[in-house]
Order: sequence, then C-alpha cells, then structure tokens
Amino acid sequence: MSGRLDKTYSMEESQRGQGDREDQRSLGNGKHARSQSPLKFFAEAKKNINDVFKDIAEYVKESHAFLNALPEECQCDKAKSVEEFGKTIQKIIEVLTRNHMKVVFFGRTSNGKSTTINAMLRNNIMPSGIGHTTHCFIQVEGCDSSDGFLLTEDSDQKKSISDINQLASALSKVKLKENSLIRIFWPKQKCKFLREDVVFLDSPGIDVTPDLDDWIDKHCLDADVFVLVANAESTLMQTEKNFFHKVSNRLSKPNIFILQNRWDISVGEEKVEQVKEQHYQRNVEFLADQLKVVDRQEAKNRIFFVSAKETLVSRLHEDNKTPIPHGSLQGNYQERALAFANFETAFEICISKSAVKTKFENHSQKGRNIMSSLKSIMEEIYQKCQLQGEKLQEVKGKKASELDNLEKQTLKLNTEMKDKIKANVEEVEREVSNAMNKEINHLSVLVEDFKRTFHPDEEKLRDYKKELHAYVEDGIKINLTGRQFVRAVQTVEMHMRDGLTDPLPKETEQYLDIPKNQFENAFRLLCADFQEDIQFRFSFGITALMERFLGPKGVRTVLTGNGNTIPRPIPGRAQDNQILVGVMTTFASVSSRTTMGALIIGGMVAKVTDWRIIALVGALYGMLYLYERMSWTNKAKERTFKKQYVDYVTSKLKLIVDLTSATCSQQVQQGLTSTFAGLCKKVEKSKQDLENEIMELDKEITKQREEIGLKGKTLRNKADYLDKTLDGFIKKFLGQKDS
Repeated sequence: MSGRLDKTYSMEESQRGQGDREDQRSLGNGKHARSQSPLKFFAEAKKNINDVFKDIAEYVKESHAFLNALPEECQCDKAKSVEEFGKTIQKIIEVLTRNHMKVVFFGRTSNGKSTTINAMLRNNIMPSGIGHTTHCFIQVEGCDSSDGFLLTEDSDQKKSISDINQLASALSKVKLKENSLIRIFWPKQKCKFLREDVVFLDSPGIDVTPDLDDWIDKHCLDADVFVLVANAESTLMQTEKNFFHKVSNRLSKPNIFILQNRWDISVGEEKVEQVKEQHYQRNVEFLADQLKVVDRQEAKNRIFFVSAKETLVSRLHEDNKTPIPHGSLQGNYQERALAFANFETAFEICISKSAVKTKFENHSQKGRNIMSSLKSIMEEIYQKCQLQGEKLQEVKGKKASELDNLEKQTLKLNTEMKDKIKANVEEVEREVSNAMNKEINHLSVLVEDFKRTFHPDEEKLRDYKKELHAYVEDGIKINLTGRQFVRAVQTVEMHMRDGLTDPLPKETEQYLDIPKNQFENAFRLLCADFQEDIQFRFSFGITALMERFLGPKGVRTVLTGNGNTIPRPIPGRAQDNQILVGVMTTFASVSSRTTMGALIIGGMVAKVTDWRIIALVGALYGMLYLYERMSWTNKAKERTFKKQYVDYVTSKLKLIVDLTSATCSQQVQQGLTSTFAGLCKKVEKSKQDLENEIMELDKEITKQREEIGLKGKTLRNKADYLDKTLDGFIKKFLGQKDS
C-alpha cells in the first residue's frame, strides 16, 4: 500500500509547475498536505491555446482582407479557402471557451456515486442516503455567482438547489427520463475543482437501464476521466464490465479509476488483505487485460479503497465545524481518508493531462494545418508579387524605350518634313503651271467635244453657254486632279505617316489617319462676262476689209475720228498697195463723216473706171455676198461661237495661270503642314499616353513590391511565428510523457 502511495505522490510531484498556487488538501483528520494543484496545468494550457487561437483568428481576418484586396494577377487559387479557415478558427475558439475537464461517475445503484461527488465538492449537494437514489444525470459545474442554482433541459429558469431532491430522486413523483440532464451551478470559490473548470457528472445506476449506448453517446463522448464507484462488499460485476466495454469501443483508451467504496466495513474483519488483493487482481485484469487501457502496473495505481461517506463527514466537520455523527467514523479512518486524497491527487494529474490532450490536441493540429496552408498561400502570393513586379519592370523598360525612340524620330522627321514640304510646294507650283498651259493648248479640243444642240435664240443660247462653261471647267479640273502633283502630295503624306508610325506602339497606329486634302477647287473660271458675236458679217464688206487691213482697233479709231491710222500693208506691188491704201483711207475718212461723202467718192470712182468693169465687179461681189449669206447656218454660228469662246477662255486662263499655280501650291503647303501638325498632335498624345503608362507602371511596381509584396512577406513570417507558437504549445502541454 505504501509503495503505491509513494508512486502516486511521485506522479504528483512530476506535474508541479513553478509558481502554481498551493492548495490545502484535507486528509480527514484535521491535518493537511500542502501541494500544488495539477489542475493548473489544464488552466494554463487552456489560457495559452485560447490566446494563440485569438491571435490566429486576427491573423486569418487580416489575411482574408489582404487577399480580397489583391489584384487578379496576384491571386492564389487556394485563397478561397481562407474564409473557411476563419470559420473553422471561430468554431474552435467557441469550443475552447466552453472546454472543461469532465469526469463521469458510473456504478451500480447505491454504490455511493453521489456521496463520492459530495466528498470531492466538500459539500452535501447531491442527494444521497436511503431513498435518494439518483434517477437521471446530474452535472455539477462552477459559476461566478455567490449562490448556487440548477437548470433542467426543458427550461432556462433558474431553480433552487433544494429542488434536486424532488427532480433527481427515484422516489420523487416528478419522473424525468433516465438520459435527461440536470445542471447544477455551484460557486467556484467553494470548490477547488470547480475553480479549475472541472465538471462532475453523476449517472443513474448502470444496472437500472439497458440504454447504455444512448447514455454514452449523449453524455460520455467528451469525458476525460471515468470513475467506477464499486461496492467493496462485492466483486466487479458483469454489468459494470459491459458498460466500460461499450465506452472503450467508442473512446480510444478511456481513463478509468476504480473506487472500492465503503471500505470502512473491513474494519475488524479477518482476511482483509486477502480480500483487497482479490479486488486488485480482478480490477487489474479488467483494466489491463480485458479493456487494455493501461498496463498492469499502472492499473494498480488506478484502484483505491475508500469510504466516501467517512471522507465527506470529516470534511464537513473540518470546514463547517459541524459535529461528527456518532459511529460515522470507523477505526483507522485516516488511512481511508488518505487513500481518498491520493485518489484526488492521481485524478487531478490524470484528468489534467487527459483533458489537455483530448480537448486541445486535435485543435492544435488543426491550427497548425491551417497556419501551414496560410504560410504556403502567403509564400505563393509573395513570389507572384515579385514575379509580377519583374514583369512590370520589363514592360516599363519597353515603354521608356518606345518613348525615347518616338521623341528622337519625331525630332528627326520634323526637320525632314519641312524640307520635303518646301520642295513639294515648289514642284506643285511648276506642275500646276505646266498643267494649266497644257490645258490651254488642248482647250479647243475640249470645247469641240462639247455636244449640245445649238440655237441662236437668246434664252436657249444662255443655257448653252452655261452648260458649256460647266463642261469646260469640270474637264479642266478632272485633268488637273490626275496630274503628277497630286500623287506627289500623297507620297509626302504617306511618308509622314510611315515616319511617325515606325516608333509608335502598334495599338496607336490606327489613330494616324491622314485627312483627305481636296485640290480640285484650287481655281475657278470666271466667264460670266463673255459676250458672243454670231451676227452675219460679210467677209468682203467695207468694215471687214478695214479690220483686215487696219485691225479692229484701227477701224474703231477711224470710225470715231480719233487720230490717224496707218493701215497694214497688203501683199503685192508696192505702188498698187500705196494707191489702194490711199483710196481706202480716203474712203474711210469720208465715209466716216457723211453718206454724201461716200456717194461723191463713188461718183469719182465711176468716172475713173469703166462701167463694165464696175458692173462685173458688182456682180461678182453680189454673188459672193449671196453665197456667204446662205452658208451662215446654225452650224456655222456654233463654230463661230466656240471659236470666240475658246479665244475668250484662253485669254482668261493665261491670266490666271500664275495665280492658280500659286494658290494651289499654297493650298498644298497648308494641307501638308496641317496634315503633319495633326499627325504630330496625335504623336504628342501618344507620347503623353506613354508617359502616363510609365507613371502608372511605377505606381504599380511600388504597390507590388512595397505594399503587396512586403505585406505578403510579413503575413508569411507571421504565419511562421504562429505555427512555431502552436508547436511550442504542443511540445509544452502535449509532448510530456507519463511519469
């Protein structure tokens, strides 16, 4: 017996932590053993892991916000799971805040389960004694209030502790179901176990119901320690064995203590040691060989011979100074009280370690897995940000090179285009002048090609002239627009575009459209003052002859009497010419004054010349006049009209050759200059766009590297830190081996 106690105290000493609060542990004889409570181990572990998971929750929240703000190119496929990580962490935190150490007391009816719990609570809370058999499950847990109360499953209304006698007693008229639960909340300051989050669960006798599976599933799956309260007067029953076999099937190696209660009946009996040894053998065989939850040596350390009733009486007397009922304590009760205290010590050590393992091990591993995943995600994001930053830097370099090339090319092309525009303008001026002269030379052909019905009527002739003028003007324009200077202008424009296109980004080339310059309206014929003369004129009439020899101007001068006129010489003999000129001059001079003068002249000629010659000449003159008169048809009139029109237009065109060529060259210069200025403006816009893109790339690179990259790196390092913190928790609280 003393060897096992030494073993138990050795286990207790191995779990003591530096700085733990020491408790007064009653031995039932007024004396106390000072020790540090192993339950502090669970409390420390619970606080530690709660703090860690709160940090993890904040980290996951921060990570989730960070990932949602990431640009698409830095997103990670696994990032969608971060939200689920957050939900998992919150559930773990909720479970951790509710986690406590749970011990379940089982045994046959009236074996003293409730009395054992009362002894550990150091208060007579649970109904016990004759007629107080527990009919349902009763759970005792701590509360911060100064008074206790109880709750039932069907109501949230707080009830008095005294109601437990009516609700849980088998003799009560109020019948609850056997698997129903009554929760007793008892002030924590009244019990050291409750202060350290230990929960006691009392059960009905396992011999009164066949529904053991329902009991286990509803109330026992989260238990850390099972205490089998057996009767020292009888051996371990098959009913008790069956229950723990079922527990063992659902829980991997449950922690089981066996209390051989009511050992005070052994006082004065013979063969006590033999009976005790028999209990040892059967219980060890059950725990080690049948259940296989511990080895045989450890199984002996899980068996205690106690008297819960004696321990309760002595503790109530010690704490409340109540009298000890006569006959309540048997001889050598201190030994049984010490055994009960040793049970509590071993129980504290076992439940603390077991609860830390069962409550926190799985959560710790989940936390590590989550942190490992988050660390991997942050590492991937960090690498993506670095890679994206490098790509953006390459793009920025290309954009900067494009901008530099564009500036150089624009400067070069600006000088080149000025020279080309000047040369092209001079060439256009020459081309237009040559083209106009060619059009003048071919004007008669163009007018001759005009086919319309000619009529000398004034109204119809007006329409004829209008159509002819439009036809000639259009013909000249068509011929001019097809000249070489138009193609030269187009060549210069294409050179402008090509010169600016090469250094531009491909996506901006489409905006360099050359406006179409129109040069066909560079001149306009003004023939509104053209007056035709299609009246019949006898070619040998006096006026016609005078115009032939004197010219139209000379005739006008003679007829108006303004100055002397020297007639043009007539081919032939000089003497005859002089005589004829003298006659004509005299005739013109005389006839210009009076008709009488003309008759006098005629008489003089008649006197000089033979009348037969005069008659013959007159006859021939008349026949010639008649012939010409009859030949003066509309066709002849149209030819005369067109000839006059050609002469008139030719004189007009000759006047505007220089003006047209100068105007056209000026228009070309303006058009090319405007075209080049427009292209340069678009190029400037492209340059501005490139500069803006470079600025945006700078911002994006800064954001990728300094904001996203560094944040991702920080979160990665934080994940590593939290992972190491969890690893430290596991090593400290879960890596300890049994002593």
